[in-house]
Amino acid sequence: MPGLSVSVKILGVVTFLTLVGTTIAPLASDKRTKAADARIERIINGLLPAASVKGQAVPRMTLAERMKYYNTPEVSIAFFRDGRVNWARGYGLADKTINKRVTPDTLFQAASVSKSVTAFAALRLVQQGKLSLDEDVNQKLVSWKVPDNEFTKTEKVTLRRLLSHTAGMTVPSVGGYKTGEYMPTTVQVLNGEKTSNEPVRVGRVPGKEFRYSGGGYVVVQQLMMDVTGKSFPTLMRDLVFEPMGMTHSTFEAPLPKSLWPNAAQPYDEPHNGWYFYSAMAPAGLWTTPSDLCLFAIEVEKAYRGQSKLLPQALAHEMLTDQSDEIYGLGFALGGRGHALRFWHSGANGGYQSQFDAYPDVGEGAAVMTDGAGGLRLILEILRAIAEEYGWPGDRMETHTLAKVDLSTLRMYTGVYLFSGLFKMVVTLDNGQLYLQYGPFGDKPQKLFPETETRFFMTSAPFVIEFQREVDGSVKKAKGRNGAEELDGEKIANTNP
Repeated sequence: MPGLSVSVKILGVVTFLTLVGTTIAPLASDKRTKAADARIERIINGLLPAASVKGQAVPRMTLAERMKYYNTPEVSIAFFRDGRVNWARGYGLADKTINKRVTPDTLFQAASVSKSVTAFAALRLVQQGKLSLDEDVNQKLVSWKVPDNEFTKTEKVTLRRLLSHTAGMTVPSVGGYKTGEYMPTTVQVLNGEKTSNEPVRVGRVPGKEFRYSGGGYVVVQQLMMDVTGKSFPTLMRDLVFEPMGMTHSTFEAPLPKSLWPNAAQPYDEPHNGWYFYSAMAPAGLWTTPSDLCLFAIEVEKAYRGQSKLLPQALAHEMLTDQSDEIYGLGFALGGRGHALRFWHSGANGGYQSQFDAYPDVGEGAAVMTDGAGGLRLILEILRAIAEEYGWPGDRMETHTLAKVDLSTLRMYTGVYLFSGLFKMVVTLDNGQLYLQYGPFGDKPQKLFPETETRFFMTSAPFVIEFQREVDGSVKKAKGRNGAEELDGEKIANTNP
């Protein structure tokens, strides 16, 4: 559907502009200011790949170079520590037609990061006694009901399951609408009316497994409006933005014209080329990295029992695994065995973003972009920040390099389906294995052997382990994308 993906075309050379010296929170002295500036310079001149080969030099890349490489002309970054935004910077042009620079106050679409903010607000309604985490949501829904079917005979859709993507709901992602186009109501989105989205329904037994569903968050949106009698943007303003001081955030759709001058322009269709989302809860947030840092700071405070907005018990529920996918209530969580990390990423029609936070360290960062390769660029930026500040996660991995004979490599070629959703193609070219998967880039990415069966990429934090049968054939594989574990099976062969 329109709005899910927007190609970005840039004519000529991207002009790289660095916004000089704007810090959100005043620093105590010139010395501290210079120290922060030095750190920022090391970060933007030291972007890191996902992995390196032991014994080989680690490539250090500049932000300017990678913005051009990834066709991502707008970048905004903020970093927080000790309960305040420590620094923020903008890079590139928010509006190339008038040479307007990106600043820390430039608004970007947060896309699926919206889900984290929605979840926090929903838990505030739980705290107020207006919602319950574990009751059938049909008990409180008024304007629309979750249709019962064979999957809901014994298990019901609950708020906990909706927020953790374990409610078995359909519609993984929702589309947007161009300026001036008709925007369906929340109920119309849920019913699949006047929209190209399928109706939101229960497609698997609730509570059985993780199934990412933007449609499920549209149910949360209607539920919150039904129990309060308020519009969703008003609810989010009252429950999150105003009490957290997030003065550059809104869920209003369409974006009010008064805010258009502050919003990053889509590069393929500048000036009013945005897509807006009536499915606000899963995708409709406009914000800045600094505001996302303020949000993460409040979540960290709640986790430590220091928040006036959410009690510690609910914060711990929010940041506790609810499924094998290491996902809490509205937040993706760091890998098991590591210091606690909560985060979320998002992508809407060109806008891509991510925030990461480490409550045990009291630090975190948010990066927002507009451009084709934004998420891949964001990961390189976050790895540089992690390296600079010594974070326990987001770090570049180091692998050893092994030799594997050509006959073995041929057995690994094929089309693999991971988690029943993600199709990856492994091919062999001139004695080198390659993996093709859209989110990793338009071109096939090299697979380097670490052992005879395990291979890694340097361009993404992805490792694949081919599983050989007794006869030597390969029918299955296991993948790891960052902390996410994936089971895959070969569904077709490719020419070696």
